[in-house]
Amino acid sequence: MFRRFALLLAAAASPALAQVPQGNSAPRAQAPFTDTIPDARDTPYSGVIALDVDATDNVRGIFRVRETIPVAAAGPMALLYPKWLPGAHSPRGEIEKVAGLVIRANGRVIPWTRDPVDVYAFHIDVPSGVKRLDVEFQFISATKGDQGRIVSTPTMISLEPNQVSLYPAGYYTRQIPVKMTVKYPDGWTAAGAIPAKRGSGANASTYTYDQANYEVLVDSPMLAGRYGRTWPLSPRVNLNVFADDPKELEAKPEQIAAHQRLVDQAVKTFGAQHYDKYEFLLSITDQLGGIGLEHHRSSENGVGPGYFTDWDSGAGRRNLLPHEFTHSWDGKFRRGADLWTPDFRAPMRDSLLWVYEGQTQFWGYVLQARSGIVSKQDTLDAYATILGAYDTAPARQWRNLIDTTNDPVISARRPKGWTSWQRSEDYYNEGLMVWMEVDAMLRQKSGGTKSIDDFARAFFGIRDGDWGEVTYTFDDVAQTLNGIVPYDWAGFLNKRLTETGQPAPIQGFAMNGYKLVYTAEPTPYFKQAEKARGGTDLSYSLGLVVNKDGDVTATIWDSPAFKAGIDVGTSIVAVNGRAFSADALKAAVDAAKGTRDPIRLTVRSQDQVRETAVDYHGGARYPRLQKVGTGDSGLDRLLAARP
Repeated sequence: MFRRFALLLAAAASPALAQVPQGNSAPRAQAPFTDTIPDARDTPYSGVIALDVDATDNVRGIFRVRETIPVAAAGPMALLYPKWLPGAHSPRGEIEKVAGLVIRANGRVIPWTRDPVDVYAFHIDVPSGVKRLDVEFQFISATKGDQGRIVSTPTMISLEPNQVSLYPAGYYTRQIPVKMTVKYPDGWTAAGAIPAKRGSGANASTYTYDQANYEVLVDSPMLAGRYGRTWPLSPRVNLNVFADDPKELEAKPEQIAAHQRLVDQAVKTFGAQHYDKYEFLLSITDQLGGIGLEHHRSSENGVGPGYFTDWDSGAGRRNLLPHEFTHSWDGKFRRGADLWTPDFRAPMRDSLLWVYEGQTQFWGYVLQARSGIVSKQDTLDAYATILGAYDTAPARQWRNLIDTTNDPVISARRPKGWTSWQRSEDYYNEGLMVWMEVDAMLRQKSGGTKSIDDFARAFFGIRDGDWGEVTYTFDDVAQTLNGIVPYDWAGFLNKRLTETGQPAPIQGFAMNGYKLVYTAEPTPYFKQAEKARGGTDLSYSLGLVVNKDGDVTATIWDSPAFKAGIDVGTSIVAVNGRAFSADALKAAVDAAKGTRDPIRLTVRSQDQVRETAVDYHGGARYPRLQKVGTGDSGLDRLLAARP
């Protein structure tokens, strides 16, 4: 019986099998996938979505969501979870943290099916006569750093509306009206860009936010906490600060004055404001996950304890607010045309991040100096650290600047073993260097009458009060520069973006009056940065960075350490026969200078202990900027406050 059944199967299959070549099996291609998710249309959505979030389970970080979504007709419908997130420049919506999804209509559960290709989409069939959907789910946020950014702690919550909402497919997000209500833990206060009415009595921790379209809502996060304080920086800008410890909120008047000058100098630099109100959301914490994320009328900024109370030791972290504030002009108001999308499903293309992030990085350092929130000398020393990193990293031999704009999608900021060779989002700091060269060239070609400030006012200073989006292309950037000083700016920028095998573009600093040099003594800024990281940075000599325990956290490709077989994951156990310490390692670098004797290290890697020799004899090397000539240079004028 079994033999007869097997023969029948073989006979039935033989026509198909006869067409398959002899050898390995060769499956046939499936039918092409049909995308049943409707494309976004620029047409109003019918009705207002009601979004209610219970954020009171803050210790466990569980956000409970109820959402009422009006529907106009029966039939197929898709609900989307935000995928391509502005500011992330990549598909990093945390869909894996959505749980307990139930959709009801008229009290009855409607089955949903996840899209087989786009896992951020949920398909349903709306029954006849249904006017609204009642959706509920939980956003189960990270409770450990290896699960993602921690957004909820016993004292603070960072609430991003994209994490706690679904939206209907088929519409531009700016056409979907939403009204949001959030219940925070008792006794807490909250801040955000969207105006809100706070309840009273037993409902004092419930905030009802003004109606906004979904694009604006996603661009308007909330920061809430047990301990918070707000300082007005201008009639239109506030500094909202929350901390784990109320002592961290004890800011001195001169510190707040520096933040007020930051706002003043930014407005003077760009010549317009692209917000009705702007809210800095600053968390001072070692519990909430760190963040620096731009929004049009606010920014999320996270720093460790000591921002105010240890002011003199934290110059580096004070670059965060100038950078994110600049994004209101650069990135949010003026946005690369290929980066703008009608909804959060359409892929973003990042080719213009050298403007979006690179020029924002440029202005962040300029504004920190102009405002005095960071001193001019610390700013110069920070520049030196950036220039030194690119001067010693060899990755430009094979990979150009424009290709690094793909990194948000390629690696999503996951750790890399050989950043100096692989590159990682270099459009930030190499972009800064390109824009410094542009400034120097504008000054030289105009006889000192023009500078990058003229570009800022022409490109970002249009339409005062407009907080929509004005997109641009590469040609728009070049044409704006050409309107300031005629030159082949398109050719110059294209060369800097696409060249390989050339030295890092540090020459713009020298053209502007400061050249990169190396000295045996690190700058005070460099020492502060080392202390903040808790390690020892010998990138410019041995070519490695180690933490306090001797674990190597970075190795420069083709450096002396690289040639000695040291990589990330290696631990230094001993230096020249002595137990590892930062001082012992630095002393060995000094002792080897001008000799032929290598630095002998005992290292551990993958449970193997071995001896290795680092053949380096150049002594300690740390980057700094050295002024060229006398009098005010272009860089001196660039960093000076605007009257």
